[in-house]
Amino acid sequence: MVLLAAAVCTKAGKAIVSRQFVEMTRTRIEGLLAAFPKLMNTGKQHTFVETESVRYVYQPMEKLYMVLITTKNSNILEDLETLRLFSRVIPEYCRALEENEISEHCFDLIFAFDEIVALGYRENVNLAQIRTFTEMDSHEEKVFRAVRETQEREAKAEMRRKAKELQQARRDAERQGKKAPGFGGFGSSAVSGGTTAAMITETIIETEKPKVAPAPARPSGPSKALKLGAKGKEVDNFVDKLKSEGENIMTSSVGKRSSEAAKVLAPPINMESVHMKIEEKISLTCGRDGGLQNMELHGMIMLRILDEKFARIRLHVENEDKKGVQLQTHPNVDKKLFTAESLIGLKNPEKSFPINSDVGVLKWRLQTTEESFIPLTINCWPSESGNGCDVNIEYELQEESLELNDVVITIPLPSSVGAPVIGEIDGEYRHDSRRNLLEWCLPVIDAKNKSGSLEFSIAGQPNDFFPVQVSFISKKNYCNIQVWPPPPSYVSWCRACLEAQCTAVLGMNSRSGTLIVLWIVPGSAFVAPTQLCH
Repeated sequence: MVLLAAAVCTKAGKAIVSRQFVEMTRTRIEGLLAAFPKLMNTGKQHTFVETESVRYVYQPMEKLYMVLITTKNSNILEDLETLRLFSRVIPEYCRALEENEISEHCFDLIFAFDEIVALGYRENVNLAQIRTFTEMDSHEEKVFRAVRETQEREAKAEMRRKAKELQQARRDAERQGKKAPGFGGFGSSAVSGGTTAAMITETIIETEKPKVAPAPARPSGPSKALKLGAKGKEVDNFVDKLKSEGENIMTSSVGKRSSEAAKVLAPPINMESVHMKIEEKISLTCGRDGGLQNMELHGMIMLRILDEKFARIRLHVENEDKKGVQLQTHPNVDKKLFTAESLIGLKNPEKSFPINSDVGVLKWRLQTTEESFIPLTINCWPSESGNGCDVNIEYELQEESLELNDVVITIPLPSSVGAPVIGEIDGEYRHDSRRNLLEWCLPVIDAKNKSGSLEFSIAGQPNDFFPVQVSFISKKNYCNIQVWPPPPSYVSWCRACLEAQCTAVLGMNSRSGTLIVLWIVPGSAFVAPTQLCH
């Protein structure tokens, strides 16, 4: 057989995706497909029609047609067998046989078509082989990744070299009594992992507040109003200033599909001379019939020093976790000191923490398949009815000490069946018809509101409502790891230290009402209470 082209078109003859296996112009293929609907006899059922030059072998697919254009002398039996294989390939890449779904996966379909036919002749392949061939690794991609990894290693080596130069320059400046040009040898690290659940806690240790620099005087020069591009530059400068101050700015790219029209900046966080952030991210996967397949948690303590006087501070960590997390300190942190006294301090006492930059000083990790560790369980129970499915979903908070905020439970829906009919619901819901999703929104889930349910009806099959995805945030950590200030039992003890060789400074954070306790040894940096009285 000689196959000229394979195409998916509408009933009006409009080509959605077409692959030509011989030399054909676009005008030629569009003309053949436009003439195809006019040649079909509506009163009879056929699988092919012929003209003076070509033969159309086709199969209806709901509102579309899978059409093969062959020569008249091709074997019709082979044509029909090839047509069936083409028709089976399309559902492998498209969830719905609709025009927008076909257009979205057009390149995947073209790659699969090329595995079926080569130069107009069919290859001896089946559906499983086509899937294997299209998913095979690319040699060019491997070469590109190898080159990129080499470039990354070279960049890291260059970064280490620069860090050594800065460290040496800092030492030379200290010997000469000058101000150090920068901090070297201490890098910040990032937490990796899923974003199914995110827990962030801000801790502020208030010391002497940094002085506010006076506003610069406004120049009296000529105005630059009505200058093209000035507004964009001002916005960019404003965003750069926010990023330099530690704000997390969300930027959107052109053409990105998102239901949100704009991103609102988070409210500013009160930052004192010593600022700490505890962040945890949980990612877990549960089976449809129950059971925890995998749960992974990553946590980190980030330290930010705003005043150079407190650059050698030491932090006390209270680890009361009983889940078996694995702790790891930064290479520049004294590991022996942390193991013996739960203190975070630099290994080299002559060094100091970087100023005005976030530094990861401690991170922890937990990976388990124990079901009792799941913070929030979801039970989705779809049951078939006469007109479709009745779906019942319920949640239950397992970790009652947590308070989950902005909980969103996302349920996939069948395509082209309309909106679901909501029966009973705790909270609110949003129906995304474009992405075929139902979002169940709950502002707070805590011990007082630990369970809830949702019932809705919609046309479909039970398998259409999986997988269910859940996301939330929490201000309290999942693992019981906290950063000093110490418990109230230290307060009376630290007052006794006022008469000793150390000095205890007691204060109150006027914004948050938090008791601030800091110990100072004359001539040295802040240290922990266990080093002063024990």
